[in-house]
Amino acid sequence: MQRRFTNIPKPKAVPNLLATKAEAKFQQALAFHQKGQLSQAQSLYEEILKTQPKHFDSLHLLGVIAHQTKNHQRAVDLIGKAIELFPKNATLYSNRGLALQELKQLDAAVASYDKAIALKADYAEAYSNRGVALKELKRYDEAFVAYDKAIVLKPDLENAWLGRGNVFYDLKRYDEAFAAYDKAIALKPDLENAWLGRGNVFYSLNRDEEALTCYDKAISLKKDLPDGYRDKSLLKLSLGEYEEGWQLYEWRWKVKHVTSPVRNFSQPLWLGNDSIVGKTILIHSEQGFGDTIQFFRYLSKLKTLGCKIIFETQTQLAPLIKAQRDNCKIIGQGETLPSFDVHCPLLSLPLAFKTTLETIPAQVPYLFPPPEKLELWRTKLGTKSKPRVGLVWSGKLLPDFRRSIPLDSLLLIIDEKAEWHSLQKDVRESDRNSLNSSLTIIDHAPSLNDFSDTAALIAEMDLVISIDTAVAHLAGALGKPVWILLPFHPDFRWLRDREDSPWYPTARLFRQTQDGEWRSVIDRVFQELKIFLDPKLNPEVGASK
Repeated sequence: MQRRFTNIPKPKAVPNLLATKAEAKFQQALAFHQKGQLSQAQSLYEEILKTQPKHFDSLHLLGVIAHQTKNHQRAVDLIGKAIELFPKNATLYSNRGLALQELKQLDAAVASYDKAIALKADYAEAYSNRGVALKELKRYDEAFVAYDKAIVLKPDLENAWLGRGNVFYDLKRYDEAFAAYDKAIALKPDLENAWLGRGNVFYSLNRDEEALTCYDKAISLKKDLPDGYRDKSLLKLSLGEYEEGWQLYEWRWKVKHVTSPVRNFSQPLWLGNDSIVGKTILIHSEQGFGDTIQFFRYLSKLKTLGCKIIFETQTQLAPLIKAQRDNCKIIGQGETLPSFDVHCPLLSLPLAFKTTLETIPAQVPYLFPPPEKLELWRTKLGTKSKPRVGLVWSGKLLPDFRRSIPLDSLLLIIDEKAEWHSLQKDVRESDRNSLNSSLTIIDHAPSLNDFSDTAALIAEMDLVISIDTAVAHLAGALGKPVWILLPFHPDFRWLRDREDSPWYPTARLFRQTQDGEWRSVIDRVFQELKIFLDPKLNPEVGASK
């Protein structure tokens, strides 16, 4: 989302306060600032404040520079001091709201915009920026009200149209998103974030060539556009164009809403270009559990390079990873790291090894349950009388229309020829009654303490049926047959228009053919399940062990 400060104001001299020399210095600082020479402007503003600590314009504009250089807390503090001097200046509250947004203090940002609007009722930019904060809070109706007010006040405010487009995009109202982005571009043809927004709509509709055109246009308008490169990388990876895709994927660390903390180690980053024979490398997990499970396979390739490996992983995965006995030192996130020579984020390993579709390390299984957990679950489940099928129908408890199916809908596939097991660790409240009332699905949630339990339980299944979540990756890594139910626009790792996965040889992919429509997917699974459970058609699925 693009936000902007109100234009840097011309100084307003305060009678009996500014000496002639200080005023000349301020004019010089302002000139530097307007030319984008921020360090020179900052130095002069600071010199002025040493002799005149209540110099209003210097406080305010030094706060603006702090925001522009990503020192957002300092921006809030400096603009706050300016507000103490001039509490009825609407611009100050609006600009402070922008810095608060960057600090993710969204409610405080909205309150700051409200103050600006209370002081200046026709402040279109403040309404527009308020819409951004409300959108990030997912208070979409209020965001629309804010954008609409901004547009009434200033119909040619391109950022308000851009903001409306972003809200429509979040709500999957794609035609309206297109219309809003197009209006923003008509007002400002070089508005790179509107082109980026159009690209994201096309990408969500799997209209990849049109999305690529928009991404390239956005990048051409702003060469340093992290979101543009990151989004283009996801498109390229979705198409299997891995050489360019993995290179562009490194831009993920520069986007504003990066999904994992950036690790600023003093040790150098390793991306495969230098020898690490005899060195110790830290591989650190990032993003979700599924990402860690999928790309853990690369540690076996690392071992061939003659290095020592430290692997930092999520605490919930650590017991399973430690059980692999891979001659790696396993560290849970948050624990003290031992010394190391170089480091690499886990999802940068495909780039380091120059992975193509043909060279994906796809030998399975590459994860194994701890023997003691395997024995525990075998005893717990007892002798098998029917083929066992494990079910996962939703991801984390946070709403995600792409990775969630109501359990009621999935109950349509239940077949009495199988023994059904829930592999869900967390069950949504909306699904709890369905699970509790089901006489056929065995709920194991209370016994799933971490992923080592889930792995051992999966090992006892003949088939896992899952939406795109960590359990699907775990089943694939364990070499178990797994049927993965995918939304119309799936994650990049599942590629396009194929029912298999080069990452998991035992996986079958069942894709939506219409956005948001699961019934046809469930019907296909039901038909295939009849074949899978028929001993005449599938003799490998026996009734007992």
